[in-house]
Amino acid sequence: MSDAPSVAVVGLGSIGAMTAWRLARRGARVTGFERYSPGHDHSAHGGETRIFRTAYLESPDYVPLLRRAQELWRDLEKESGARLLHLGGVLTIGSAATEEIANVLASAETYGLDLEEVPAAEARRRYPQYRVGDDESVLLDREAGYLRPELAVLHAGLTAEANGALVHRYTTVTAIEPDADGVVVRTSAGTAERFDHVAVATGPWAARLLGELGYPGTIEVRRPVQAWFPGRDPARFAPDRCPVFIRVSGTRCYGLPAMDGSGLKLGLHAVDNRVVPDPDALDTRIGTDELAAFRTAAAEVLPGVYPEPTRVSAYMEGYTPDGHGVVGRLPGAERVTLLVGFSGHGFKLAPAFGELGADAVLGERTAPLIPQLDPARFVR
Repeated sequence: MSDAPSVAVVGLGSIGAMTAWRLARRGARVTGFERYSPGHDHSAHGGETRIFRTAYLESPDYVPLLRRAQELWRDLEKESGARLLHLGGVLTIGSAATEEIANVLASAETYGLDLEEVPAAEARRRYPQYRVGDDESVLLDREAGYLRPELAVLHAGLTAEANGALVHRYTTVTAIEPDADGVVVRTSAGTAERFDHVAVATGPWAARLLGELGYPGTIEVRRPVQAWFPGRDPARFAPDRCPVFIRVSGTRCYGLPAMDGSGLKLGLHAVDNRVVPDPDALDTRIGTDELAAFRTAAAEVLPGVYPEPTRVSAYMEGYTPDGHGVVGRLPGAERVTLLVGFSGHGFKLAPAFGELGADAVLGERTAPLIPQLDPARFVR
């Protein structure tokens, strides 16, 4: 074990905790640094549930990686003993003319996914929770559902520790200094430690460190807001009767079933997410204009809920200009691996991104690699 590489993982949120777990499982000497504690609610993975999809509306290119992610979610469940991934199906609803509907169909056709095209009238009968127009397509992805994010990140961190990782909680990294002999990591506690390699998975805090490293890629921090609406018939919105849905035209939004009777969770399309100038000063206050947008969306697409939210929460996520994450070694600093900017699409793929990060650190290839993720695309 003494000749195993020493690796620092900076940030143990959605992606970093998974990277630490995958590296520790493969024998690396892992030290994780987290400004809070794995499973905290200060970043992108809060809110009780996150969507898992296989028929991918962004691009069919992601399907092999999504399948690997599903395998790794099951591995994490086995190692941790926690139930994290629930496959109750995901409905994609919208105009057949949209690129998103075309991508879901192409994903299913290319990779033989279990996808059902549900006629509008049948969809209204089977899923009365959702309003469906006569001219809309409804696609049921049966290899999809939802994840429990806070629990998943908590257990990824704990499982990394069970495999030998050392985790420094409530420790902020202030500088990352690569040189010919390794990388020095400096912290707010005044410590400085040298590692063979560093993986940077700092989520909304990425831009600050990346600027110091000279990486030209832009990571913009945005503030997604989610709202919970109680059902008039609560049993109709329980996970066993209410699949996840995504609307890709008209009122563009997504929703997840009610956990423990808390109400259906509704999110609006990412273009409505406001920019966060400073991730250390996230404004969690929800404005009346934002509430009005949620109330309007609920009234338009969710006939079975009371259109007044009982809970509203704000989070942070890092977005790249092209909407694809950044995964791989930092150009010009080969001892630094970047895992940042997942643009609202990172959580479902978190263990697979963690495995890609471990691959980059160790110089191996075990997971499907997607060219869209290459850090060098912003350098060129």
